[in-house]
Amino acid sequence: MNTNKNNKFNAKTELHDGANTVYLSGELDLSVAPDFRLVMEPLVGESGQDLIINMKDLKYIDSTGIGILLSVLKARNGMESRFMVEEVPVQIQKLFDMTGIAKFFAPQENSQ
Repeated sequence: MNTNKNNKFNAKTELHDGANTVYLSGELDLSVAPDFRLVMEPLVGESGQDLIINMKDLKYIDSTGIGILLSVLKARNGMESRFMVEEVPVQIQKLFDMTGIAKFFAPQENSQ
């Protein structure tokens, strides 16, 4: 599914190797939060597949976007299903560090 709101924000999903990956680009803020929720809702409940958010092309995220990510994290933890955030841009990583949420989105290693 692709979202597009005045070229401000886009979320593209791909299923690959048992994982749903959501590629975010643009600016994730209050004005596009409903679009992001629509993309995420059906994916959150798919407990048999990992859920990955790729932020490589995300330029900005506000507290609403962070809140959605934390809601997804909580739901996935409750289902004991994996949720990861990858390729976080430096400016967004700094925000995650300052707000204390970086530890919840730290890369996870597969145990073998």
